[in-house]
Amino acid sequence: MDESTKSWLKAIEQTYVVRNPKQQLATFGSTTISYYVITEPIYNEVIPGEQEGVIRTGKVITAKPTVITPTYALNLQGFSSEAYDYLRHLAQQYGPGSPGILYQYTNESDKVEIVKGTPSEIANRISKDLEQRHENLAVVMVGVDELWDIALLKFMYEFTSSSAMNNIMELQGSGLLDAQPHLGGVPKAAANEIEKLFVAVEQGANPDMLKRELDRWGLFQYYETRFLNLFRK
Repeated sequence: MDESTKSWLKAIEQTYVVRNPKQQLATFGSTTISYYVITEPIYNEVIPGEQEGVIRTGKVITAKPTVITPTYALNLQGFSSEAYDYLRHLAQQYGPGSPGILYQYTNESDKVEIVKGTPSEIANRISKDLEQRHENLAVVMVGVDELWDIALLKFMYEFTSSSAMNNIMELQGSGLLDAQPHLGGVPKAAANEIEKLFVAVEQGANPDMLKRELDRWGLFQYYETRFLNLFRK
């Protein structure tokens, strides 16, 4: 195991959440989570004195969960060859149209502050303040200074995992995961998105996105005539 791997594994082990958000990720919209990552500054080890902590704040914005299938994912760019092998395995085991959920995140860092106290003390103070202000979508974590973003990644992975089942149940309840036999079995959510793109193109939007999505879903054969008619008007 190389030193880099040892470092981030150690960071994961030393990272813990003091206060979790009180809500889960939204199913039908985006979710913005405020974060507070508190660490002990590196210089505390070499410069004796009063205990200080570093507070890094920002927001993680999670886009509305997207329904995808193995077929769709196989037509996306940027995965490793091993990842594509795994997607092909999923397609064989569960079917090329079996639905899953794709989560996408954006991190917006805000500011860095140095305050008095240990990371644990600071984290507890911030947590109490958030409770008093009823901030339901905020997380407070203690991490490692030079790898503070590992704390954020660990939280997002665990928070997404805890939200996924609820998101799936709500999508199922709304019928968006129902297979559409007349479209090769893709979920209803895909058919809905394709319809929205057709409307957008009819109103003047660039048709490239529509063609790209039809290809990713493997649906062009079902919509070919309708797509070509867009250019005959």
